[in-house]
Amino acid sequence: MAKRQFKTESKRVLDLMINSVYTHKEIFLRELISNASDAIDKLYFRSLTDDSVSLGKDDYRIEIAPDKDARTLTISDNGCGMDDAALNENLGVIAHSGTLLFKSDASDLETIGQFGVGFYSAFMVSKKVTVLSRPYGSEQAFLWESEGVEGYSVKAAEKETHGTVVTLTLKDDAEDERYGEFLEDYRIRGLIKKYSDYIRYPIFHKSASPREDEADAPAPEPLNSMIPLWRKSKADLTAEDYSGFYKGKFHDFTDPVCTVHYSVEGAVSYTALLFAPSQAPFNYYSRDYEKGLQLYANGVLIMDKCPELLPDYFSFTRGLVDSPDLTLNISREMLQHDRQLKTMAKSIEKRIKGELERLLENERETYENFYKAFGLQLKYGLYSDFGQNADVLKDLVLFHSLAEDKPVTFKEYIEKMPEGQQHIYYVCAETPAKAALLPQTERIREKGYDVLCLTDDVDEFTLKMLRVYDEKEFRSVSGEDAGLTEEEKEAQKEKKEENKDLLAFIREALGDKVSGVTVSSRLGRHPVCLTSEGELTIEMEKVLNQMPQGGGLKANRVLEINASHAVFAAMRSLFVSDREKLKIYANLLYTQALLIEGLPVDDPVAFSEDICSLMV
Repeated sequence: MAKRQFKTESKRVLDLMINSVYTHKEIFLRELISNASDAIDKLYFRSLTDDSVSLGKDDYRIEIAPDKDARTLTISDNGCGMDDAALNENLGVIAHSGTLLFKSDASDLETIGQFGVGFYSAFMVSKKVTVLSRPYGSEQAFLWESEGVEGYSVKAAEKETHGTVVTLTLKDDAEDERYGEFLEDYRIRGLIKKYSDYIRYPIFHKSASPREDEADAPAPEPLNSMIPLWRKSKADLTAEDYSGFYKGKFHDFTDPVCTVHYSVEGAVSYTALLFAPSQAPFNYYSRDYEKGLQLYANGVLIMDKCPELLPDYFSFTRGLVDSPDLTLNISREMLQHDRQLKTMAKSIEKRIKGELERLLENERETYENFYKAFGLQLKYGLYSDFGQNADVLKDLVLFHSLAEDKPVTFKEYIEKMPEGQQHIYYVCAETPAKAALLPQTERIREKGYDVLCLTDDVDEFTLKMLRVYDEKEFRSVSGEDAGLTEEEKEAQKEKKEENKDLLAFIREALGDKVSGVTVSSRLGRHPVCLTSEGELTIEMEKVLNQMPQGGGLKANRVLEINASHAVFAAMRSLFVSDREKLKIYANLLYTQALLIEGLPVDDPVAFSEDICSLMV
């Protein structure tokens, strides 16, 4: 029979289908299985109104048969089948979709195909494709055959039963392409599990050359699960069901801390199944980590990780979304419009937040363990985008309370504030234990005020971005105004005026090491501390200078000396009797303040010599 040419600009369009539309060659098997499922759907839909169709729903099946010797892969179904006119129309006109036309007549039935190009993905891996098909109710079968852009042929043929058999003759292996891998059982099973596990009809592996003893073997098990767990009623599922699904699907050995399973019907209908892990993946806080939920269209995997469904601060979430309403691009690998994604993402964010709030309220220990793994990401979320996500995240973050010696929320901190306290106080340190030892916290704690410990690099940046919580301003215990009363401010002013010449001398002795020297009202038993003035704090200086391009930044350091301490009395005496020795005292106090703050000593040798000079 003479070869027919593809309609439309066949060579150009088919070449585009083969070489440009699809990102991954393995997609071809998903497309052909989806086509087989659609063909069965059509016959099943017909059986609902046509008594002549004798098949029950359990009679339908899809079979995959690899033949390594012949180098062929066969996908067969017992669906509606096609006659020669249908073969010409569906396979001879690129981008013609029989499924799309069928959907207009059977809108209540979920089908997968839309564009009619999925079939041509077979040419990505095949040098020849044949389609043997016999319509249900007909005795005549037809064979469609093509080797690609040169055209195709259709001729009468014989087939024992209705349905369609697609046979791919795979391309020869090349140095950078191993097409033969698609004949390996493990590869076929893996692709079915990945993309087509939830096709509603059973998919069986069929040996191309069955052995004699196979007739007595037990009935084979389907390669696919068929019924997605997320489409089952929540009332029929247990915590063990969810946990088992999560561990198998996302390759985790631990149970998730929580599960969110819900469905939405409306402008965009979908089902979501979400999990919060109990521990962070090894690469979670690295550039290698990829966020995203699995995206399904009617049970067929479209994207393994769809990042648009999750905000960065909830990137720890694992799970999936399945929707019949997605507007996909021609390859069904990406979404064509983002309106649907935005609608789903907004709902998903709200659900995740609600579940975390529930854990925080009702399962505190569980939440705190979760927070140890992912709290840093929540704090980054608060800081990023100029604090735009504060309403979502501010009640989910925890900071260690010095008063209670445990993590607390901002709300819990405020609920226990004594009368008269106007601010939320915090201190930066490596650990809560070191924070409790810092001199700057003494007077604040003596007043009965709690102090939050900031132990992560991002913490102070986060609070600076938030500025206030429930109309309470965040204040560093090392800041310029750490909640001094008017009386304390006046007393400090008087002490400063009284000792202005001494303070000026110490300031001059320290040179550009500090921007100021003053008497302190925040110290109790300690002689000295280092604070800062301006927006750049000492802690921020440390963090920024650790970054690759952040070196050289320096906060405006202020040396605060306790005017009630014996050391200050000694310095006043030396200001009269021995100013050279006073310079040594000044440098020693400054170095002591550096050590307390966890800052590097400017000149360890000079520090050692100063100590020795006093010792002898």
